[in-house]
Amino acid sequence: MKFQDSEHFNTLKHYKLEKPFGDFYFLETFFIAELNEGVHFDWENVIEVMSEVITFYGKSVKLAYLSNRVNSYSMDPHSWEKVRKKYDIIIASAIVYYNDFTFMNATLEKKFSKRSIKRCLSLDEAIEWVLNLKEFN
Repeated sequence: MKFQDSEHFNTLKHYKLEKPFGDFYFLETFFIAELNEGVHFDWENVIEVMSEVITFYGKSVKLAYLSNRVNSYSMDPHSWEKVRKKYDIIIASAIVYYNDFTFMNATLEKKFSKRSIKRCLSLDEAIEWVLNLKEFN
């Protein structure tokens, strides 16, 4: 389920950032990525999005990141570590998966990340998890 189709779209204040490679939603303590079908989300794309994140939230923010995998796309699993080293603003991450293939990719990314990544069966589960993180309460 896309964020715009969820009940949270109307209840949580957000800003939508549209890029040629996907949509990003900036909320109070987290942001959601929904990449387009078939995209290769490379480091240049990551830098472009993170630049917008820093502009929106500031450099000293601590955020959660939700990857809502409604479409199939590729990325370098080492990007998680690059983002951590360059920006160090993401304190929690969740990947919403919708099929076995996405689950396997999420598991691979989890192995490459030095920070914990929660795998979720639904966008609702991921959002509820983030909203209840002790770091934000």
